[in-house]
Amino acid sequence: MSIVGRSEMKVFSGNSNLPLAQKIVEYIGSRLGDCELSKFANGEINVRINETVRGYDVYVIQSISEPVNDNLMELLIMIDALKRASSGSISVIIPHYGYARQDRKAKGRDPISAKLVANLLTSAGADRIVTIDLHSEQIQGFFDIPVDNLWSFPVFAEHFSNCKDIDLNDVVVVSPDVGGVKRARKFAEKLSTPLAILDKRRPKDNVAEIVNVIGDVRDKTCIMFDDMIDTGGSLIESSQALEKNGAKKIIACATHGILSKDAKDRLQKSNIHKVIITDSIKHNDLPEKFEVLSVAPLFGEAVVRIRKNLSVSILFK
Repeated sequence: MSIVGRSEMKVFSGNSNLPLAQKIVEYIGSRLGDCELSKFANGEINVRINETVRGYDVYVIQSISEPVNDNLMELLIMIDALKRASSGSISVIIPHYGYARQDRKAKGRDPISAKLVANLLTSAGADRIVTIDLHSEQIQGFFDIPVDNLWSFPVFAEHFSNCKDIDLNDVVVVSPDVGGVKRARKFAEKLSTPLAILDKRRPKDNVAEIVNVIGDVRDKTCIMFDDMIDTGGSLIESSQALEKNGAKKIIACATHGILSKDAKDRLQKSNIHKVIITDSIKHNDLPEKFEVLSVAPLFGEAVVRIRKNLSVSILFK
């Protein structure tokens, strides 16, 4: 039996992360709606909704991940199709919000692409956004519709609490930079462990220099906790700095495993003991060092609570 009435809601998914979408609908006791996603001969995206959505509260699941522009355009066209089919409301579940790092003008004539994406989603017809671990929380303010920004730290905390080969009394949670302190602190508080901070500067994109390690990491198991891993360069620099300061084991955790270019191979060969990511972005054939946790129950519970007009923030107390 469905947790929420099938006569009231329908869930559709784009092509970016069908395995995650399937897990979410299984959690809420529903099914994925029937839609066809294809491309015309010239590369334009074609969307066909094969069942009625008139008056239904519709949920669309799509990560804005590689290929970023294709997945974004596919999402926008799906929203437009559902809006024109007279759906009652359209809530968009975006496990990974692409363009999130372009959230301000760092220098003259820079675009604010995260705001542009927000405008596109709203103009297309989205009534609500549900996402997880936005790179910058202020992106929520780019929207004039409700935004539920979930946190992944309970998923990681549950994993480590049940991990028999790690003594939490010997663990230090490490924020890879000052901007990620709030996220890492919540994780550390959940595990009841100390917090360390890496003081770094970025001379250019995807390049980081570690200036100082704030906190005691000597002879500790260090769990670096961040929102994303892109090329892996910053993460490897951070792990080397921790090792120089006496850390005995280094584990890297991130919500979004973007893993651009040769990141998988670089991390596999690094001094990092294990890399733990979530399934917010779909990957095939990850190296042995990688482990994937699912955020499907978190998104599923958020959908249930939104449908019942219950608090979502209580999930992160």
